[in-house]
Amino acid sequence: MATITFEDLQKNETVRTYIKMADQVLNVSGYTEHSYAHVTRCAGVASNILAELGYPERQIELARIAGFLHDIGNVINRDDHAQSGAIMAFIILTQMGMPPEEVCIVMSAIGNHDEKTAVPVSPVAAALILADKSDVRRSRVRHDGVPAQDIHDRVNYSVERSQLDLDAEGKKITLSISINTELCPVMDYFEIFLNRMMLCKRAGDQLGLRFSLLINGMEIV
Repeated sequence: MATITFEDLQKNETVRTYIKMADQVLNVSGYTEHSYAHVTRCAGVASNILAELGYPERQIELARIAGFLHDIGNVINRDDHAQSGAIMAFIILTQMGMPPEEVCIVMSAIGNHDEKTAVPVSPVAAALILADKSDVRRSRVRHDGVPAQDIHDRVNYSVERSQLDLDAEGKKITLSISINTELCPVMDYFEIFLNRMMLCKRAGDQLGLRFSLLINGMEIV
């Protein structure tokens, strides 16, 4: 068995191809950016959450790996992409020589990151959920100008600032979002993100944290 690192995955051409092609599929399907910017951010945020909470170094590294791989299933189809991605990750990590116990941790985190079916089954899964669902930003919209039709584009484009803050001592994690309400009413945010925010609340519970959502300075959750 081998100790597989985040850097090993970053340099792996198969992984990089899957990430790139998965994002191309979503581009054609009309979804926001899910390429290197998104998965690298998720890898960093997920690992930082566990690091600030004092988890072991190897668990932190597995969160980083899960964050980087979590969206590769989109290369097959957006529907059930979490489960597809988990199976793809199993093949990749097993071929690289990762121990089965670690493969299981990464697989279950990836397989449980989509709000339709997700359960924060472990600290790694919970950290990935919080990292993924907090990545709301204008730069994820693929075209210039104010999008008028697609609600996902409209919501992401309207977000002027998004920040996830962890108070480890106070046992609280807060997602603060500033929305330009001239571009998108707050209700549009809730139309597509309410289930995600409730999932973040459950992820916080898994980590012993209270999840809080602030929109334009007002506590919503």
